[in-house]
Amino acid sequence: MTLHPSPVEALFSITDIGKNYVTPVLQGVNLQLYAGEVLALTGENGAGKSTLAKIVSGLETPSQGSMALLGQAYAPRSRRQGEKLGVRMVMQELGLIPTLTVAENLLLATLPNHGRWRAHWIDRKRLHALATQHMEKMGMQSIDADTPVSELGIGQQQMVEIARNLQDNTRILILDEPTAMLTPRETQHLFAQIARLKSQGVAIIYVSHRLEEVKEIADRLAVLRDGHLVTTCPMDSVSEGDIVELMVGHAVAQDLERARRPRGKLMLGARALGRGQAVQDVSVELYAGEVLGLAGLVGSGRTELLRLLFGADRADRGEITVYGAGDDQAPRVVKQWRSPLQAIAAGIGLITEDRKSQGLLLTQTIRVNCTLSDVGAVSQWGWLKLLRERHLVSELIRRLSVRCHSMEQTVGTLSGGNQQKVIVARWLHKPCNVLLLDEPTRGVDVGARADIYAELEQMALGGRALLIVSSDLRELMQLSDRIGVMANGRLVRIFERGQWSEKSLLAAAFNDATAPAGAPLASAS
Repeated sequence: MTLHPSPVEALFSITDIGKNYVTPVLQGVNLQLYAGEVLALTGENGAGKSTLAKIVSGLETPSQGSMALLGQAYAPRSRRQGEKLGVRMVMQELGLIPTLTVAENLLLATLPNHGRWRAHWIDRKRLHALATQHMEKMGMQSIDADTPVSELGIGQQQMVEIARNLQDNTRILILDEPTAMLTPRETQHLFAQIARLKSQGVAIIYVSHRLEEVKEIADRLAVLRDGHLVTTCPMDSVSEGDIVELMVGHAVAQDLERARRPRGKLMLGARALGRGQAVQDVSVELYAGEVLGLAGLVGSGRTELLRLLFGADRADRGEITVYGAGDDQAPRVVKQWRSPLQAIAAGIGLITEDRKSQGLLLTQTIRVNCTLSDVGAVSQWGWLKLLRERHLVSELIRRLSVRCHSMEQTVGTLSGGNQQKVIVARWLHKPCNVLLLDEPTRGVDVGARADIYAELEQMALGGRALLIVSSDLRELMQLSDRIGVMANGRLVRIFERGQWSEKSLLAAAFNDATAPAGAPLASAS
């Protein structure tokens, strides 16, 4: 653990901070932060973590209380004011400009120019050199600095966002779920940068739900619950189980050794499905009552495969066969879906990787978002049946324990975990035989995660076929009956329950020849 200088003096202090919106979200928080340490800030979604982080960075103004930086009063009125004083925040939602290049995004505030007589002309050569140097520190040599951000994968965009905030004048760096979209290799590069910053005396607030990472990287732990600071303590004094209990107020069991679910009838099959180099001749079958997990590195083709199965992208080759839930329904074979609406009509649903830009109408209410998948069920002759809609949504909110003021609350004001529950509720409102889930618990705390896991278990018991993409191998091992591994656009291995380990899954993801011989090559079943 990092040793504080003697006498111990906090670099940054928070005194009796509170924040009220419609109701209080933070109340009486007192916290100190020391130079050269990593403070892990944890808690359930809605506990107040993001609000506290935004107050520290200048994005929000506290309703009461005070802050001090280097012994002086600190009360930034904007994020820019906070950054001038050396306080930077990498937010969970990316703030990049997709039409600009990686280099332009990295150095947007300090674009180099040609000098006095050509002040309006960017020095492209120097910009490229500075950006490349900056990227090398983050282990991002594989990314061309002149590439438009829109052409990068979401994990690569996350690395660019982090790199943009690793500036030389940084005193405090706030990282909000920084590894949610990173591969294990990218995560280790980030951890190396955190170690470098610590050695330079930078204080880091690390907000994450990945407890194994928190245990690895943090020196101290601070836990928020319902807007109150529950405890601060040395990280080496608590176990992962202790952290979970502090966050949710009770123990949350994880069943990694459960038996395989019984396999029902075949619900969906894909044969030699492909699209360019992103997905190459993938064959897979999904069965009722079974969960198939899909592992792989960022860029391996996992998301692209789900988009083909849902009709969000059109396949170049191969075919999809949908088998109805009833025994008397003939299989339906299609070369490709014309649109997602056609896939939905065939009984296929999708929970997207990026809930904010692809999954939710952020300016609409919980009620609207929940019933969006099947408006016909709550309308007649083009008119909404509001009483029926409100009754159905009320039941969905209760079933999934969505934390909200009312069903008329705007979805954009909910925490990440509760937003994810709204998307799950959408596919409970619109029953489907096959549900595709892309990173279903990204940025979701352990309490909300347990609620989602329980609902997925009920879906499987009810006879749905689930295909789950996740970068969290422990999540896949807990939920899945089989785990397929994607690498370079191909489905290279399928492990049966009891065959896998984290090591064997990672070896397959890297397409490593050392993958155990007991793991069969991918096949249709």
